[in-house]
Amino acid sequence: MQTALPPALLATSRGQEADNILRSCVHCGFCIATCPTYQVLGNELDSPRGRIYLIKEMLEGGEATAVTQQHLDRCLTCQSCETTCPSGVNYHRLLDIGREEIERRVKRGWPHRTMRRSMRLVMPYRYRFTPLLRLGQLFRPLLPKTLTRHIPQYKPASARPTPAHARKVILFEGCVQPGISPNTNAATARVLDKLGIACMSVRGEACCGALSFHIGAQDEGLHFARRNIDAWWPHIQQGVEAIVSTASGCGNFLSDYESLFKDEPAYAAKARTIDGLLKDVSEVLATTDLSRLKLQEGASVAFHCPCTLQHGLALKSTTQQVLSKLGFKLPTIKDEHLCCGSAGTYSIFNGEIASELLQRKLQALETSNPDVIITANIGCQTHLATRTDTPVKHWIEQVDELLG
Repeated sequence: MQTALPPALLATSRGQEADNILRSCVHCGFCIATCPTYQVLGNELDSPRGRIYLIKEMLEGGEATAVTQQHLDRCLTCQSCETTCPSGVNYHRLLDIGREEIERRVKRGWPHRTMRRSMRLVMPYRYRFTPLLRLGQLFRPLLPKTLTRHIPQYKPASARPTPAHARKVILFEGCVQPGISPNTNAATARVLDKLGIACMSVRGEACCGALSFHIGAQDEGLHFARRNIDAWWPHIQQGVEAIVSTASGCGNFLSDYESLFKDEPAYAAKARTIDGLLKDVSEVLATTDLSRLKLQEGASVAFHCPCTLQHGLALKSTTQQVLSKLGFKLPTIKDEHLCCGSAGTYSIFNGEIASELLQRKLQALETSNPDVIITANIGCQTHLATRTDTPVKHWIEQVDELLG
């Protein structure tokens, strides 16, 4: 693609990155076939190729409008297009640049600004989010069904083992997962303990930064990222083996730290080191002898592979292989490359599209009449559970349960 970005923009690292990404696009349109929003809306401006044109026009000095903003907002950032693209277009980074630019040039209405600000003040802070969630759960029986389906039932966590192994990993806690599904990381600690790996929590750790970064507060998102790097660094220097994430949405954003801090001398080298230590829990199990894990016969499952796991981290086959080794029989899921509609805060701001995608996904998952739906991301887990009576949980919890 030919570009004509202004010299002032090209003189910046951000402008050079955008220009390189734009030039890598060859207009082939393969991305359209695997774009969830195009499947629902049928509008090319709600496809990766259409959004690339809009971002290009805006960065070249063209008009940026609320309509442009809406088309960019409608993107799930599922990265399915990146898996499909034969030219390797780094679309999600271009989208980050485009969204940052349009936030500067188009002012949102006060209801949207208020909603986004409120979410940023609560959700990234687990000690704010969890008490408010518990309050909602307390009054859940008194609320109408239209609200209760969006308030997950309280699920306590079982005890974690005391770290007592030479092999040590940092278990990234996250921000909303400890409130919504506290047993996920507890189950991870128990499973890894049986494999001779100790999980440690790090004081001072924060939200990964994805929530703020993706709703118009990129500087705030980077602030959270720096806090994490600073919190982890002393433990890395002491030889911790890995930083393990159980939420693929967080893991996917954590894997972007290296590129996000490449121009910051104080953090570039540290972010690069951290990138080499980051692991999804499936990667830990994939490189460990699993013969010590003796699972009982369990319920039938259907596996929903989150977009961040299959497109962002490219760990779909790794996770499926681990589950197969552990004895799970995984049915084939129709259109499993398509998003469920959760996408972080997407289901809050784009409810109709998210609802349509959710309906399609649940129809595909429940074709085999599973006893349990398992997944690998807290956002997907929560979103799927709003419209089905089938239990939805993280796959590591199912493994832990079958260990007895």
